[in-house]
Amino acid sequence: MRTETRGGLSGAVAAEWTKFWSVRATWWCLAAGTALMLCYATLSAIAQYYEDDPQSAATVTLGGAVYLTQFAAIALATLFVTSEYAGGGIRSTLLWTPVRARVALAKAAVLLPVLFAYGVLSSCAGMALAEAVKNGHGLPTTLEEGFTTASGTGGYFALLGVLCTGIGWALRSAAGTLVSVIVLLVPLPMIVASLGLPEAMPYFPGIAGINAMVAAGKPNPLTMTVAPYAPWVGLVICAAWAAAALLAGTAVLRRRDA
Repeated sequence: MRTETRGGLSGAVAAEWTKFWSVRATWWCLAAGTALMLCYATLSAIAQYYEDDPQSAATVTLGGAVYLTQFAAIALATLFVTSEYAGGGIRSTLLWTPVRARVALAKAAVLLPVLFAYGVLSSCAGMALAEAVKNGHGLPTTLEEGFTTASGTGGYFALLGVLCTGIGWALRSAAGTLVSVIVLLVPLPMIVASLGLPEAMPYFPGIAGINAMVAAGKPNPLTMTVAPYAPWVGLVICAAWAAAALLAGTAVLRRRDA
């Protein structure tokens, strides 16, 4: 008789995957983010009937992702880590998987594909709805623009989730993590720009993520400037921030007891 046990990183990922889908917060965050995207796409598409500044469905969807849906992704990723500290479940998690780095990697491994798919699907749904509602008004969406927006949104959401987990491991507080991430995404780069370093703005994760959703040569709708790099470079910048946050969070997790 052959007995197989599933352990290591794959077992930790399987356990985290089960926990992720077994809590209501996951479904509420995904549903809320989708509803916000569809509402924004509908209202913005209707506005194209009267706007003097026409927009494409991709630009409308990008606005929905940046101004609304990304905060649902942030909340989802933050709660995936901090809710275990709040409820005391982290003790059981670390008992079952005593290797701290493995726990951090497992949670990141669950969030990456989920948030990538969520970003792609929600942006595609937003573009389809906006295109239908605006009914020829505004600007048309090219295949390149639509692909860049959908893939950029997926990549940005996935890496943003990893960034949130890293900060969550370090701070162990939902409120602290949410505030830190939100400040890092927009207010901090704007403060840095106001202090005389506007060239540093595109290298913050929030601005880089938006640049990843914008087709090459088109301005970032938040900064109103063209990115100094290609869209895919924006995702590389986000990946560097996410990796740094995850490494820092894992280091704190190793040093501090649950």
